[in-house]
Amino acid sequence: MTIDNAAFERYRRSPNEKTNLLRLFFGTAIVIAFWMAMTALVLFAGTYVYIVWRLPGPSTGRYMQDFLASPTGILSALTSFAGIWIGLWVAMRFVHGEPLSALFGVSRRVAGGDFLKGLAAVLITSLFSEVLLYWLQPEIARGPIAFSSWLLFLIPIVLLAFLQTSSEEMLFRGYLLRGLAYRFSSPLVWALLPGLLFASLHWNSASTLAINACVLVSIGTFALLLTLLVYVTGNLGAGFGAHLGNNLTGFLLISHQEGYNGFALLNAKPLEGPGWTGLDAVLIAAIGIVSTLLTILLLLHRRSPLRVGTIKQSLG
Repeated sequence: MTIDNAAFERYRRSPNEKTNLLRLFFGTAIVIAFWMAMTALVLFAGTYVYIVWRLPGPSTGRYMQDFLASPTGILSALTSFAGIWIGLWVAMRFVHGEPLSALFGVSRRVAGGDFLKGLAAVLITSLFSEVLLYWLQPEIARGPIAFSSWLLFLIPIVLLAFLQTSSEEMLFRGYLLRGLAYRFSSPLVWALLPGLLFASLHWNSASTLAINACVLVSIGTFALLLTLLVYVTGNLGAGFGAHLGNNLTGFLLISHQEGYNGFALLNAKPLEGPGWTGLDAVLIAAIGIVSTLLTILLLLHRRSPLRVGTIKQSLG
């Protein structure tokens, strides 16, 4: 399995001369500010509406937590990622003097074929990992949502999950990776730093240290896959699809998080819950690594029907 990085070399050289560390830092601060502002708006406005309108959901007296755990809260939380898109548009337009589409790839378009391949590959390997997780912990139950309601919310969840996952790819594998790769040749800078930032966002204070460690290892490995897809294709399309497939599995099929299980057909034992051992954590991390390696084979092996990067990009 050989990797041609010609597409990535064109992508990393595509920023204009305004791209330097100071502007990259300032642009990142703008994105974070818009993201935080949108999150605050969703939290406070959503909680107010949840209380006044008495929307369906838990009622423990902790209003904001009850709102976030409700179906309405989950949907609202996903909309907060629109702040990243808005912040990136502002940063690219006014800090770097480039169109937002420059982050997609050299062609300034999302590679649609690679998007579908990334989505299909991760859906396949996610189901494989769920089988192994079931073997490890067979505690699984039918989710509270009725199948008719699940079908009703299917398209909104897919669209909002795409909003979330695409915004993260645009920030971590687009804006930061592209900008750092323009200034630094070492992947220890342009690949590792965005990956560490991305993985650190998945720390959960409600989980044990062992479970947090295994989740960070799994997420970090998956982040390396997403970075590798950009390295191979010079485009965010495959990463868009892969990230969406990963999150849709948890949102809609089998949830491992108490806070995001409102729309899942099945609920597994939550990772933030008690009863997990150190050995369990090691096995969970191993399952995540194996699943990611299988995804790499599906997307990069020259004989795979899901191989990405087969269509060359051109300047457009």
